[in-house]
Amino acid sequence: MRLSHTLGRTSVAFDDPNLVSAGGLVPVVALADRAGLRDLADEYLTVPGDKGANAGLKVTSLVAGMVAGADSIDDMALLRHGGMGRIFAKAYAPSTLGSFLRSFTFGHVRQLDAIASRFLIAIAGLTRLLGAASTVEPDTTGYALVDVDDTIIEVHGHAKQGAGFGYSGVRGLNALLATLTVPTATTAPVIVAQRLRKGSTGSPRGAKRLVGDAVRTTRRLLGKARLVLVRMDSAFYGRGPVHAALKGGAAVSVTVRMDPAVKKAIATIDDDAWTAIEYTDAIFDETTDTWISRAEVAEIDFTAFASAKKTERVPGRLIVRRIPDFNAERHKAAGQDTLFDTWRFHAFFTTADPAVLDIVAADKTHRHHAVIEQVHADLKHSALAHLPSGIFNANAAWLVLAVIAFNLTRAAGTVAAPDLARATTATLRRKLISVPTRVASSARRIRLHLPRNWPWESAWTALFTRVSDPPLVLAT
Repeated sequence: MRLSHTLGRTSVAFDDPNLVSAGGLVPVVALADRAGLRDLADEYLTVPGDKGANAGLKVTSLVAGMVAGADSIDDMALLRHGGMGRIFAKAYAPSTLGSFLRSFTFGHVRQLDAIASRFLIAIAGLTRLLGAASTVEPDTTGYALVDVDDTIIEVHGHAKQGAGFGYSGVRGLNALLATLTVPTATTAPVIVAQRLRKGSTGSPRGAKRLVGDAVRTTRRLLGKARLVLVRMDSAFYGRGPVHAALKGGAAVSVTVRMDPAVKKAIATIDDDAWTAIEYTDAIFDETTDTWISRAEVAEIDFTAFASAKKTERVPGRLIVRRIPDFNAERHKAAGQDTLFDTWRFHAFFTTADPAVLDIVAADKTHRHHAVIEQVHADLKHSALAHLPSGIFNANAAWLVLAVIAFNLTRAAGTVAAPDLARATTATLRRKLISVPTRVASSARRIRLHLPRNWPWESAWTALFTRVSDPPLVLAT
């Protein structure tokens, strides 16, 4: 590819009042409206004063800006260019939206959490964002997976409230998220709970409440009959998060720390109890129908929190994966040939039903917990590239709005085309949202002119058609 004319023979003028840079916002904002985002914000958000007026329109503006690529308050100016005023009403100025966010208290952030939960439930019902999982018999679907983990969002400057150095050694604020994944080929993770915390906070802080919120939202999405498994790493191995999951009717799968009780349990496992598993360098032997692998798993009955009072103890299964320690020969030469020098052990505690997840399936399922890291990366490459305010509660509200935009974008991809249901935000923005559009009108009707031969025309058209005049339930 090359220029058809030299730059000296090319002129530029920013003078067309009818052009829009993100034509995909038209069906996406319509989808958000069908799911009731503006009405929910008007009903549940009670920010006082003139700054909190028209909360629904301001929330929708912020979410639409994030969908279009905004990662700061100043970026919301992209809602006020060219022909945007002809197809959208009440697109607020960045200064107005910034004042709105800075008026939030912790209570208002929690109100926004409730809006995010209700909006996700509504939009999932419209678009089958999570597939038809809630209508399938629970014994044929396996577990729906709720992953809990936190991440540090790096910040700069000294004006950020709550910023500090956490476990990663990076100065920032800590975002705790819970994602829901229904294991099918056509569904992507959605975020069911979120919380912004100080940068120096420990990972388990506030996890009990977040896990409880996540399980409740999951139950409302999938129904009470569906099996749910909450996966967490060792930072969340504590009575609070585990009991919150169990109280909501979910099972848990949580990495354990190698404390004396766990080591003692591992030492009692018989040598013939270990089973080779598919691992990074495993080879399947068709003759014996087994995996030849240096990784093996075994399980043993185990009671978590055995030192606590009886009502807080949790019976379950301790599943242990072991791989050879590459330093074993050196330890042996030094006279340290012990069980824990010969093998490296990775253990997790689970209450999953062995009839649904046997030992191998439970191990494989737990290892996929890192899917939440992909959600973290997606957010950090979109609306959470920055936390735009110096005020903590404004940033906490920004996180919740980023989650709403994330789930809305996933729903739009689900409606548009099957191959876009699992796409990242960047892909969906490139194919569906950032489509240059010229606005024309005739006989009191608006007509959008999009580029000829747009590679994803069919997907864009499918999304527009489904939201322009939808039936009572969009999904079929």
